[in-house]
Amino acid sequence: MSEFSTVFPRGGENTAYAQYFTGTSYLNMLSTEQLSIGNVTFEPGCRNNWHVHHADKGGGQILLCTGGRGWYQEWGSPARELLPGDVVNIPPEVKHWHGAAKDSWFAHLAVEVPGEGARNEWLEPVGDEEYNKL
Repeated sequence: MSEFSTVFPRGGENTAYAQYFTGTSYLNMLSTEQLSIGNVTFEPGCRNNWHVHHADKGGGQILLCTGGRGWYQEWGSPARELLPGDVVNIPPEVKHWHGAAKDSWFAHLAVEVPGEGARNEWLEPVGDEEYNKL
């Protein structure tokens, strides 16, 4: 790995969710009490599949960008570049993806907003042709 580091330790390879990522990501769960907060680190070019955070009430996700350069995109909207200090509020029921830029490591804290009946639905990968246009 290159000399990429952020405030929070990188953690181990994200094998639990690897099937939903293109490339390698790393996960360090910082909190599983009160709020679920994970430090997710993406190698250059790594991104997760399109997905939706469903909830009957409440729910969603907040991304707190801590290092590198990445992307966030909601279905039907242009991709948004992410840099350290950026915050992304993702409401429930919004199809989206996030990940690293092609030429940069990227890290964010993923905060799961509590909700009744909260669950994730993992969908199709972000295609190389679509991603490489960024």
